[in-house]
Amino acid sequence: MTKVLTFGEMMLRLKPYDHQRILQASGFEANYGGSEANVAVSLALLGDQAQYVTKLPDNALGDTARNTIRGLGVDTHKILRGGPRLGIYFFEKGASVRNTNVVYDRAGSSFATADADEFDWASLLKDVAYFYFSGITPAISPAMKTAIESAVKYCAAHDITVVCDMNYRGKMWSPTEAQSFFAKVMPYITIVLANDEDFEATLGIKAFDGNMATGIDQIDSFKAGMLQVMKQWPNVKTVASVVRNIHSVEDSWWTGLLAENGKTYQGPTFHMHVMEGVASGDAFGAGLMHATLHDFDPQAKINYAISASVLKLTISGDLNLITDADVRAVMATGSGVDR
Repeated sequence: MTKVLTFGEMMLRLKPYDHQRILQASGFEANYGGSEANVAVSLALLGDQAQYVTKLPDNALGDTARNTIRGLGVDTHKILRGGPRLGIYFFEKGASVRNTNVVYDRAGSSFATADADEFDWASLLKDVAYFYFSGITPAISPAMKTAIESAVKYCAAHDITVVCDMNYRGKMWSPTEAQSFFAKVMPYITIVLANDEDFEATLGIKAFDGNMATGIDQIDSFKAGMLQVMKQWPNVKTVASVVRNIHSVEDSWWTGLLAENGKTYQGPTFHMHVMEGVASGDAFGAGLMHATLHDFDPQAKINYAISASVLKLTISGDLNLITDADVRAVMATGSGVDR
């Protein structure tokens, strides 16, 4: 079976109960996740072979984070242990016109303080066919930038396909910093995922005007941006994107776009009542990876990826706890009642 290795930081997520704000919370719901860990879990639950690499503290929190994804089928034996602490993020779920807010407490974490040379890519990437990372990881520290550069160069020399979810986070770095980094690694990337502001913030390509209420109305601009990525970096063979019209935290329309072989493909459009939007992009990336691993045609790829993504909108927490059968049911019938 084809192996996918994902690389990034895993964190403790603390969420106030109900729709409380952090300033009024007297307790928090605890979960574990992180972009690349979420992708690994999704792939494992879809029946694929997923490995995850990070660095976790050698304490009960590190054990619990590892065991959370191990119990869902992810190969965790390559995870490094040590360092001072587990990163935390506070997730304040929005409601109606109040946006969701995230507060990071990740400075000084085991992953953020890790040295690049702790990650022996010759060993970590042994028998791996795909290397998956997100734009969050190089934003964490200079050492992580170096680690990613080393990893993608190793992949290029050993016929390992590199997949990147651009996943821009404005609270972590600036567009100038992101574009400077990606200029170095884009020549090594084969599959690109980019949503909303990702195109401009990380690649300097204008595909979206920033109005989240009219993303789907800008389909042609997104398609042009995706094709421009492939023109500017001919090594990129696939570009995929989630496109949305967001009317409120709970109410939005979702579709997906794929560019391959100079053509673009659009998936079905879903009108969603959103339970929780966090990690829906990770679910999309995992869906695209599963479809790629199983040689789906381009239209089936984007149909599968966006179906996996909208399922995540119905699930609380970082992890997309769905199966291949769940995704295929959405592809076949849309939402409904299983009797």
